[in-house]
Amino acid sequence: MISILLVDDHPVVRAGVAGMLDGEPDLAVVGEAASGAEAVTAVRALRPDVVLMDLRMPGLDGVTATAQVLVAAPATRVVVLTTYETDADILRAVEAGAAGYLLKDVSRADLVQAVRTAARGGTVLAPSVATRLLHQVRRPARESLSPREIEVLRLVARGLSNAEIGRELHIGEATVKTHLLRSFAKLGVSDRTAAVTTAMAAGLL
Repeated sequence: MISILLVDDHPVVRAGVAGMLDGEPDLAVVGEAASGAEAVTAVRALRPDVVLMDLRMPGLDGVTATAQVLVAAPATRVVVLTTYETDADILRAVEAGAAGYLLKDVSRADLVQAVRTAARGGTVLAPSVATRLLHQVRRPARESLSPREIEVLRLVARGLSNAEIGRELHIGEATVKTHLLRSFAKLGVSDRTAAVTTAMAAGLL
């Protein structure tokens, strides 16, 4: 049985999503939350397999809540379910660790399949979102470096080690390495010095 937490500040939306999932023998909505803060608390208590997370909510937004949920329960899969599909929203959600990004006009069949796919460890993206992400990857380095990757490179430029950068940003050393490797690939370089030099030449630092 796949356990699901619904997070949205509109009760009618939560009821509608619950109705779409109701009747599936392998799915169970085990809780609801009306804000990002409530979501984090609920995840700690319920440990759901999948969280369907709205983005725009008062107080703690969906992106910040997603990051906190994954710290509290790393095995939980977060799928964003929103009406917004701007590049900034999509990239922030993916950077926070979301396993998927769906729009609220998703069909019942696609939503059910997405929950199952996410629970199995897969990634689920609305077609329009997948297109936007592909476009982002194909953009020049100046546009495709994420805010976090730029932040890491700035600290590299200050002479900090991976471990020191991890402590500064409150992330693991392995995560720092991942950001650096992505930066290297986007900038077309193979080491830290070249990455900083290229980023500076591009006006990123």
